[in-house]
Amino acid sequence: MAAPTAASSNGRERSPLGKAATMRDVAERAQVSVASVSRVLNGLGVTSDATRQRVLDAVEHLRYVPHFGARSLSTSKNDTIGVILPDLFGEFFSELIRGMDLAARAHGKHLIVSSSHDGADDTLAAVRSMRGRVDGMIVLSPHLGAANLASEFAGRMPVLLMNGGTAEAGRGSIVIDNHGGAVAAVRHLLGGGRRRIAHIRGAGGNVEADTRAAGYVAALDGQAPIIVEGDFSQASGHRAATRLLAMSERPDAVFAANDMMAVGALLAFQEAGVRCPEDIAVVGFDDVPIAALMRPALTTMRVNIAEIGRRGVERLIGLVQAGQSVDAQDTACEIVRPILVERQSTAAASSARFNKG
Repeated sequence: MAAPTAASSNGRERSPLGKAATMRDVAERAQVSVASVSRVLNGLGVTSDATRQRVLDAVEHLRYVPHFGARSLSTSKNDTIGVILPDLFGEFFSELIRGMDLAARAHGKHLIVSSSHDGADDTLAAVRSMRGRVDGMIVLSPHLGAANLASEFAGRMPVLLMNGGTAEAGRGSIVIDNHGGAVAAVRHLLGGGRRRIAHIRGAGGNVEADTRAAGYVAALDGQAPIIVEGDFSQASGHRAATRLLAMSERPDAVFAANDMMAVGALLAFQEAGVRCPEDIAVVGFDDVPIAALMRPALTTMRVNIAEIGRRGVERLIGLVQAGQSVDAQDTACEIVRPILVERQSTAAASSARFNKG
């Protein structure tokens, strides 16, 4: 005689061992195989109407809820996308996630977001935590080693690399033209008559920081480079600007490697009574929302962050749908060209200001 079925406190019928009903319990009650239950619940294969109805009746009677992880193993689909970012703090990442989330919801997908903190060990830990839980991953890392390591460790899982500054053969990627954007920013300052242009660069060893610094030097047109270190944070921009103000010969313009350092520089100049743009013009990079709200509003190189996030999710979904078909795989490197957005922080002052000497 079969053991009596226990009932849970919420009314859901339980298996003989007092646990929530399983797929095997459904199969036994419907008098079909576990494979038949799986086919009915996942909409795969062909089953008779009678078998399908018995399975559905058993599911209803037992109040069986399919286990999400087990269903994922059966269908190889989680409808979930993993996103690994170097950090979760700041306007850039907020905008990026916003764009990703809008695209994911439009396609009926969910996001799992984790941070690598720019470290290889943390990157691998994030990848491990997502394997089996996501259909594919977007990996954004300014360090090529971490990005490539993540894509290799992901195995056959679809991976899209973003924003690392260069592409990896065989992997789809979205890359910002950091060098070209930096050149455009410096040429804008030169075109406004600035002749002593400093650069607040990002963290050392960061591909984006290195590439933007190289673009700055390339565009100087013979001027001696003036480079001070930052780390992409507002505080580091403030510190760097304070160092620039302490120089015996101050710069008349600053190109910061991102908007948050540019914001920090603007605040430092205001605290010191230095006028922008009359005394020092400032250009940033990214066009985060706060750039337009500053006073003076910040001239910057726009990369449309939310759109990059949206595009990344849509391309990854395409990779997931392509599956293991080599011919259908998207391995293109998509290059995003920054666009100059001119605001008050580089507005032209009187021509006499720049014609002295």
